[in-house]
Amino acid sequence: MTGSATPTATTAFAVPSARAGEVVAQAASPDGSITVQIRIGNEGHATYAITRFGEEIISPSKLGFLFADQPKWERNLTLTGQSQSQHDETWELPWGERQFVRNHYTELRIDLTERNRLLRKITVVFRLFDNGFGFRYEFPDQPQLKTVNIVEEQTEFAITEPATAWWIPAGEWSRYEYLYNKTPLAEVSQAHTPITLRTASGLHMALHEAALVDYSAMWLRRSTGQVLKANLSPSGIGPKVVRQAPFDTPWRTVQIAGNAGGLVENDLILNLNEPNALGDVSWVVPHKFIGIWWEMHLGLATWGSGEKHGATTQRAKAYIDFAAEHGIRGVLIEGWNTGWDAEWFADGSTFDFTTAYPDFDLEAVCAYAKSKGVRIVGHHETAGNAALYESQLEAALDLYQRLGIDSVKTGYVSDAGGFRTVDDHGRDHYAWHDGQAASRHHLKVVTEAAKRQISINAHEPIKDTGLRRTHPNWVAREGARGMEYNAWGNPPNPPEHELNLVFTRLLSGPMDFTPGILSLEGVNQPLNSTVAKQLALYVVIYSPVQMAADTIENYQQHLEAFQFIKDVPTDWADTRVLNGEVGEFVTIARKDRGSDDWYLGAATNEQPRQLDVSLDFLDAGTNYEATIYRDADDTDYRTDTRHHYVIETHTLTARDTIALNLAPGGGQAIKFALQNL
Repeated sequence: MTGSATPTATTAFAVPSARAGEVVAQAASPDGSITVQIRIGNEGHATYAITRFGEEIISPSKLGFLFADQPKWERNLTLTGQSQSQHDETWELPWGERQFVRNHYTELRIDLTERNRLLRKITVVFRLFDNGFGFRYEFPDQPQLKTVNIVEEQTEFAITEPATAWWIPAGEWSRYEYLYNKTPLAEVSQAHTPITLRTASGLHMALHEAALVDYSAMWLRRSTGQVLKANLSPSGIGPKVVRQAPFDTPWRTVQIAGNAGGLVENDLILNLNEPNALGDVSWVVPHKFIGIWWEMHLGLATWGSGEKHGATTQRAKAYIDFAAEHGIRGVLIEGWNTGWDAEWFADGSTFDFTTAYPDFDLEAVCAYAKSKGVRIVGHHETAGNAALYESQLEAALDLYQRLGIDSVKTGYVSDAGGFRTVDDHGRDHYAWHDGQAASRHHLKVVTEAAKRQISINAHEPIKDTGLRRTHPNWVAREGARGMEYNAWGNPPNPPEHELNLVFTRLLSGPMDFTPGILSLEGVNQPLNSTVAKQLALYVVIYSPVQMAADTIENYQQHLEAFQFIKDVPTDWADTRVLNGEVGEFVTIARKDRGSDDWYLGAATNEQPRQLDVSLDFLDAGTNYEATIYRDADDTDYRTDTRHHYVIETHTLTARDTIALNLAPGGGQAIKFALQNL
């Protein structure tokens, strides 16, 4: 790692009362394109405003807090200190979309202190990048604010220019699992983040947060016009956040780009997290896996015991054999442990994470997998009962460690507000999946897993805020409407869904979307996809742990297409977004971290498209054998021709341009293998 952090000014001084809207501090990003101005009004309200290339993009927006046991911190503020510094480093991702990340920003620190009454001080820290900014509040150790009981933040984002928004509702029953709305920003109600905006002039912004640790997740509620206001996820038993000072809040972030693809290539969220806290993480292994999963969603098998029980020793060995034959590292087995026969949804009180059903021999299955060179992927479904899970957590992880299971999929299936936990006083209560209690719980699971060199892939999780940088064993999450909705959803995911995810949910981090349903069949309903698009999703939707989600019987019938799933890596040296528009289409190229090969994935919504793509991302002066998996000329997701695809092989170079012809609901996947001359 290389880097530097050089203070350019450090002062601590009293400032006379500012006139209304007077600028008391300002700073610019390294290239000067992004600037922040801090103003204090005549009533002592502090605001910030952001410009890009001299044009205001965020109008003066409030800063502040409401407390449960003290007056709010919002009025009668004065600037009592400020400093600026420059920071530039390049650090290495142990796994990810690219190998090296540049972290280049200007930091502005401002101390805001009340002029009267309690004289409470809070430091606000801005980090200005050339492609966005983040800011957080730092609560110092001070006698007048030791225990901080936060009812609400007063943080605002006043978007200057009229904008279109892509968003899902917050505070509703299905957590993050909604189809995306596309509306004018002025029609947003209350949204989860990331929320993605495109202004009338074509500027793209994504509002989110980074480093969500021991704090409640931020929802965004539209107050007036185009002003979005922080609304913290509720607690259920009192203040939304309770912390002992000193502490820092999560970063409030805005990623900024001139086009949609620039948002995807933006590393701001990762850069605002703390560096790797685990040291050597070579034991975190990106991989693909298959599993006993899709058949349950189709109703062909059950999680619970009985004649249709999916997780039997015999069935598990069949999956292990298939994985070994085709070079797939992992096999996920859901429903192996007792507790699924009761009314487990949103309860989970009968789950036992160390006891298997009688028809499943965990020890024998793990031994058989080891003999075949395959790893079992563990599964812990809690039904949102985090309290019960924590009581069994260490024993459950110890069992997996002893058996050589180094990756676990966790689950929290319950309605929003049904996350069951225990507070510091031993009180059992219900909370939200993204409240402070959930934030603490997920980090406890990840931390305990790391002690045993186990990776975590959380479903029905708290949202991703880049903590994989600090805890690299937190490899993926769900946190959106996944593939299972194509089995039984009403409606199933439309063709635009994945094209929305790329520019919204996936801006926060990897998603275990579970692609690869080559049969294209749900429960009496077809997938709104083509075969080629299912393959393209392995490049388009990033995760270091990618599931080949169809059944092994279906893969046996589609082995030609399955070859791409076998070949495509899950760890990348570089990522380029070649084109794209939110909800419409995208083309992404990624370079394998383990070779000189490149992979390309392109996908469209219900509209057919021809996308002309330059191959200048390939290494110059080198020939590549391009194996192309494309929609056939007659392919259409709305008919039985959705199964039609063509495999072609061509020799191509960086000087070439190719035409990607995408059918309605279709896609294209290409492997560029370096030819040895």
